[in-house]
Amino acid sequence: MDRFVNRFFLLPSLFLCSFSEVWSDKASFDLLSMERPRILAKAKTYLSEKPRTVTADRCERSEGDAHDFYSEGDYWWPNPEDPDGPYVRRDGETNPANFIAHRQSMIRLSELMGTLVSAYLITKEETYASKAVTHLRAWFVEPKTRMRPSLLYGQAIKGKHTGRSIGIIDTLHLVEVARGAKILCASPSFAVADQKAVKAWFGDYLDWINSHEYGLKEKLHPNNHGVCWSLQASAFADLVGKEEVLAWVRHQFKTVYLSEMMDELGRFPAELKRTKPYGYSLFVIDAMAGVAQIASSETEDLWTFSTENGRSMAKGMAFIYPYVIDKGSWPLQPDVMYWEDWPVRHPSLLFSGIRFGKPDYLDAWESLEADPRTYEVLRNLPLRHPLLWVPPT
Repeated sequence: MDRFVNRFFLLPSLFLCSFSEVWSDKASFDLLSMERPRILAKAKTYLSEKPRTVTADRCERSEGDAHDFYSEGDYWWPNPEDPDGPYVRRDGETNPANFIAHRQSMIRLSELMGTLVSAYLITKEETYASKAVTHLRAWFVEPKTRMRPSLLYGQAIKGKHTGRSIGIIDTLHLVEVARGAKILCASPSFAVADQKAVKAWFGDYLDWINSHEYGLKEKLHPNNHGVCWSLQASAFADLVGKEEVLAWVRHQFKTVYLSEMMDELGRFPAELKRTKPYGYSLFVIDAMAGVAQIASSETEDLWTFSTENGRSMAKGMAFIYPYVIDKGSWPLQPDVMYWEDWPVRHPSLLFSGIRFGKPDYLDAWESLEADPRTYEVLRNLPLRHPLLWVPPT
């Protein structure tokens, strides 16, 4: 990797070496050439997009103010026996009447940032970096439009909760925003004062999810929610330089996510119990791959780590891969919703394909949809911009 990549991605030397060695083994897989037309076509249109933050939309059911992120639990519906009473749960069935505007704006931010920063990496043109900084300033710096660095009102339930700990998973779409912000620190378009302000926001939010009761509960949640806490915490800690958080994540990854949450076949039983076991299985292995990608260090490579009883990322990928290339062989019932919308370009295929030297994983990734449009898929696919993770040389 060249100096530009080494300086601003700050990946450990063993990780850079492993990536470049495997990459050269499959010369036909040219990620930069593959991504260039897709990214630049979108980036040119995104240059005209104006920021839209949480202050643009309000829900009368929110207990917060204009700067508070608000969302409502997906699987909660009016009770047919008590239409005006507290909502009831229907697992896996998304209520289309729920307030999702803030989620949509955050997904949009992730898409804009990921694309514009990728275009900047490809072209080195400051136009793209400057536009990305405009969105960062609106969301995290400017007093009139910035989001408050807390999540008291995520996944509320009418008649039950004004917000819940599991709402923290909604900010998963800030992972690539933080990744993009780190890369932009190399750009003269990202003023030092703005860099400090953006990092301060992410540092404050990281402190909040690592100290508030909501964050502490989510941190230890024994399914995909816990993994997604670590994915966020890793990305934010990587941006602001909190090594102690990354160290905790590495320990949790090895002693809980692999040792306790994965079974002997590489499955995640807690996800298989859901009414959408296929989608949740894809989601959790993607989150695991993201954590391994960010949190691995020179002395602790989460990609190659294996527990004493043989749980590892390689085993997790070996389980899910056959059902990616042949969904019809999935041994459980189809998901109750969105069965037809999966799989797409899952980052776990790309990352593990490169890391393990698996051309079949890379071929599968290349063959799948790069820009899904279904909201539910986008909501559960927070890592969609590979050049932020596998930088061009």
